[in-house]
Amino acid sequence: MFLVDSHCHLDSLDYQNNHKDVADVLAKAHAAGVTHFLCPGVDLESFSKMYDLVKDFREIWCACAIHPENINEGNKNWSDDEMRAFLSLDKVVAVGETGLDYVCTPETRELQVPSFARQIHLAVEVGKPLIIHMRGSAGECLDMLRSEGGRDCGGVMHCFCEGKDEARKALDLGYYISFSGIVTFKNAENVREACRYVPADMMLVETDSPYLAPVPKRGKPNEPAYVAHTAKAVAEIKNIPYETLCELTSRNFASCFRVKLD
Repeated sequence: MFLVDSHCHLDSLDYQNNHKDVADVLAKAHAAGVTHFLCPGVDLESFSKMYDLVKDFREIWCACAIHPENINEGNKNWSDDEMRAFLSLDKVVAVGETGLDYVCTPETRELQVPSFARQIHLAVEVGKPLIIHMRGSAGECLDMLRSEGGRDCGGVMHCFCEGKDEARKALDLGYYISFSGIVTFKNAENVREACRYVPADMMLVETDSPYLAPVPKRGKPNEPAYVAHTAKAVAEIKNIPYETLCELTSRNFASCFRVKLD
């Protein structure tokens, strides 16, 4: 049985206080039945350091992109060629995470939109799926995926925090829906409603560690091992056996990112 953490920021974990190193993080995850991982990038400046941290672990894949919160006047003219070079690396399987965030950084909206469009075009060009960050921007984000060709590369709506209607629109574009610890939060009934709606063959699970630890770990720094708690919650919501949920989400991960789990 495989269980995949489809989105974990391994380079942002606390290696001073909570973990010895990446191998320690993975050992704890393996003990919880979590066997494979995807570590997304958030900007080009930090990507090389992140890639060097995880590249020697065969069970980890990476993605490269510019997170919408990291777009500013200083890096709005990032290099397509530099991103293409990173996307050509063997372990880089997606363009992510990218998207639109009008909750944390609404002031950079005019910079986020063209940057997101460029990254959609790059994903289509290189034939790799997108990992989408979408906060306070669902309508515009989904419209851009539709108008800029995002259907052609496919991808996943990461850390889904919207409702059934947004899930339906994302599914109509062929995108997977990834559920994080948010699905266990008391005030997230809209996310649970979406979880009930999304077909099990279009779901992923993730931690988004070190953020958004699921109940019963809420309030603690999140880590990949905790994706098991999210998976158990999703299995209960879907009324299917935990083992079945693990098998389906792992198969979906392999399909979405065009990788082989072994």
